Amino acid sequence: MKEKMKLIVVNLSLLFLSLHLSSLFHFAIAKGGLISSNFSGLGDSSYVGSARHLFEEKKFSMQEHIKRLNKLAEGYMSNAELEKAIKEFNRRCSSISRVYSIGESVLGVPLWVIEISDKPGKDEPEPAFKFIGNVHGDEPVGRELLLHLANWLCDNYVQHPLATLIVNNVHLHILPSLNPDGFQSRLRGNANNVDLNRDFPDQFFHMNDDLGMRQPETKAIMSWLEKIHFTASATLHGGALVANYPWDGTTDEKKYYYACPDDKTFRFMASLYSNSHHNMSLSKEFPGGLTNGAMWYPIYGGMQDWNYIYAGCFELTLEISDDKWPNASEIPVLWEFNRMSMLNLVASLVKTGIHGRIFSSDYGSPLAASISIKGINSTIKAGKVFADYHRLLTPGEKYEVVASMPGYKSKSTRIILGEEASTVDFILDPVVAARDDSLPSRCDCSFEKREQKLIELLPGQHSEILIVVILILLFLCFLMKRRVILNYLRPKQMAGQKRPLVV
Repeated sequence: MKEKMKLIVVNLSLLFLSLHLSSLFHFAIAKGGLISSNFSGLGDSSYVGSARHLFEEKKFSMQEHIKRLNKLAEGYMSNAELEKAIKEFNRRCSSISRVYSIGESVLGVPLWVIEISDKPGKDEPEPAFKFIGNVHGDEPVGRELLLHLANWLCDNYVQHPLATLIVNNVHLHILPSLNPDGFQSRLRGNANNVDLNRDFPDQFFHMNDDLGMRQPETKAIMSWLEKIHFTASATLHGGALVANYPWDGTTDEKKYYYACPDDKTFRFMASLYSNSHHNMSLSKEFPGGLTNGAMWYPIYGGMQDWNYIYAGCFELTLEISDDKWPNASEIPVLWEFNRMSMLNLVASLVKTGIHGRIFSSDYGSPLAASISIKGINSTIKAGKVFADYHRLLTPGEKYEVVASMPGYKSKSTRIILGEEASTVDFILDPVVAARDDSLPSRCDCSFEKREQKLIELLPGQHSEILIVVILILLFLCFLMKRRVILNYLRPKQMAGQKRPLVV
């Protein structure tokens, strides 16, 4: 009797354990994948699209799974082949491109970037856009499509209006592979098994705050944005078909729509990509082919939110193929499906929004001031060299634009933004118009001492004539000074922009 009771207890315990493990397994599926050890206590850190293939993958051991991926990788460029292709592109299109590295991966693989512009490597009062592919090692389609994009721009520059518009008016930076180590191992994370899209500082939780703990690939991205003032960007992922926009997380870790201050503009950008795509906008899973990140599934430490908060860069997360690792023979088709979306997204930087430059009224010097929009809790800064700003906004709306900088009086203007871009330049007045002889002036208007000495030398009517001449010179000097400022405010006109407004 006791033996039977023990057997019953053991069987019940096994049954309870089995049910418990099963519930945990299905909970992980519902959340979008198995919970990673890289992200403890803050929800799901894995990519939700992996749930589509989760049961199938459970049939294989890790070794068998990597064998399958190695077979799928046939036809994709290896890391060495990718580097060779990047350098070959630069040789072929050296007049409109340059190649540079922003750092190295854990295993020392250079993170190569292609810059495409009519003046690559030079500062210009133009917006900058970046594309990043292969953030997750097992999502390699982006690295292939970004090489297609670079080559298409090279082949069609001058011949195609969209290629010409982008090359002449945007500095486009393309990082085909952020995670070459993960690609090499056919795994999601980098060589340290860290998901790079969970490794950035987070706005809601104190995670990834320790600089020493961040991955080298993450540090490379953060240093990159300190050097280059990007207006917008996009990362290319795989496993779904949707354009994803901030916020990616919520304050309470729950799943619901959580809008950022520029929600309308982000929805405009996501819709632009989706509607230009072959079939993204037809999605039954995501209405219109777009989704708020937190509404889909919350993540923390993501690159998208960090770009917007800390760098003023409007970033989309683009899921460009339902299959994470489609057969290489499908790459030309995926390129055609995404080509116009990628081009239109980059071109939107100059075809829409407001653009301009900011100057001081006293010496005509450029001011790296801030631009804000009344009613939108988000501020962007003008560039340090040319004081140029590029503010993405939703067409067809009314806005009050404010330029401000410590030590200067703020100025604002109201605009109605149409379908085309608008240029709004600002000239700010100092709070105290005190003269500082240490600052350079483009016109030396200080004639007082010379006037006094000449008057002493010239008696009678000659002194009166001299005073008249000096007054004329002062007036001409004023006109020249104003002309200098106005000349500064005439940058290369971007296609689709209206006549500049000076405030």
